[in-house]
Amino acid sequence: MLNAADAAFAETLEAALPPGRLAAPEPRHLEEPRGRWRGAGGLLACPRTAEEVAAVVRACAAARVPLVPFGGGTGLVGGQIVETGPAPVLLSLERMTGIRAVHPAERTLVVEAGMTLAAVQQAAEAEGRIFPLGLASQGTAQIGGILATNAGGTMTLRYGNVRNLCLGVEAVLADGSILHGLKRLRKDNAGYDLRHLLIGSEGTLGIITAAALELSPRPAGEGTALMTVASPEAALALLTLTEAQASGCISAFELISGQGLRFLAETLPGVRLPLGTGPDWSVLIDLGLPRGLDPQAALEAIFAEALEAGLVSDGVIAQSEAQRAEIWTMREMLPEANRLIGALSSHDISVPLSEIPAFIDRATAALARIAPMRINCFGHLGDGNLHFNAFPAEGRSRAMDDHLRHDIKACVHDIVHGFGGSVAAEHGVGRLKVGDLERYGDPAKLAAMRAIKAALDPAGILNPGAVLRGA
Repeated sequence: MLNAADAAFAETLEAALPPGRLAAPEPRHLEEPRGRWRGAGGLLACPRTAEEVAAVVRACAAARVPLVPFGGGTGLVGGQIVETGPAPVLLSLERMTGIRAVHPAERTLVVEAGMTLAAVQQAAEAEGRIFPLGLASQGTAQIGGILATNAGGTMTLRYGNVRNLCLGVEAVLADGSILHGLKRLRKDNAGYDLRHLLIGSEGTLGIITAAALELSPRPAGEGTALMTVASPEAALALLTLTEAQASGCISAFELISGQGLRFLAETLPGVRLPLGTGPDWSVLIDLGLPRGLDPQAALEAIFAEALEAGLVSDGVIAQSEAQRAEIWTMREMLPEANRLIGALSSHDISVPLSEIPAFIDRATAALARIAPMRINCFGHLGDGNLHFNAFPAEGRSRAMDDHLRHDIKACVHDIVHGFGGSVAAEHGVGRLKVGDLERYGDPAKLAAMRAIKAALDPAGILNPGAVLRGA
């Protein structure tokens, strides 16, 4: 049984911390970006050091008070929001924004968990490197939350999820002990890899307070193109062709639907659409090439071969950094246009690459049998992660059809599972998909997860109700 973070506990916690570390939660701490989850919080703790985080955790463990980590608040699966149960302590690391160490020769950067992704990118840039993770929310999303959810993004095809970019973590465990794991090693097989256990655990096994991040050299030449394709099948064939011509140098390969372009034109008319709203399907290709190779020439060669093969019918190759930025702005504003339209149900899914066209056809047809609706399918084609989102038919609002949300989600997720895919590709499970994990998850995996949770957090104080029901 957990207890609320009440006035008596506030006095206990206040005595364990330096002055000015506790406050009442603000509205931004109690609502997720889509407005579907509204939560409660008894206290907001804003520590400045790992030792202060440990003091908060020890106090919560002793009093059996739930503790919910809060990063940038950009999560879309309710992992940072508690709607029911005892009012928790919300733990914000927004004051922990320091750079602990920079090691240019090692291509490593050690940062605290409250640092935003944009700030990490700027720090890498100052060292002549890049931190190759790109998210639409990078100005707000914090490294701790990004690691806790194992975020992906637009460059996963080349660099992997954030798990692949992290060499070590410092974390506070459920008993208040500090895991000192900030090693900067590429190879370390000394026992279980607790770093990878904590990454993606969504704050249910420990609180990440700092991380050793791996930086990458900036490619000498970068180029971006937007090409019109006839179908997702053609897009996949274009990916194969591009890999043959630019193996290892594709930074991003993004599928964009015509519906997404029309949503942009409707809601954000200031965003330039290089190909207009005409293409039903288009692909954004971003290359990063070594010195001596011309990315524009490479993209022109790809386009010429694809045109001859009947895979593309039109395209734009950026001739300047400004044009590259325009193309990327179009892609990065797709989620904002979706938010402004108002989705009935949004799906962060992945399926095996070869199954993507069949999945899109089957899911689109199945939703049409539920009700007329608009589908905006876009995302990271190169790694199989799509955002397959359903919107009200033209002339209708989300409120009018919101009663269909459960049926839409179940329909899409059943089809994803049938294709051997995942219903939680890059946003995590949170509280939104706990039932999905139970429905589609492997029983042996779920049993192991529950055993790990019970071993590392026996009192169940860390983000209770996220990922695993009742844990």
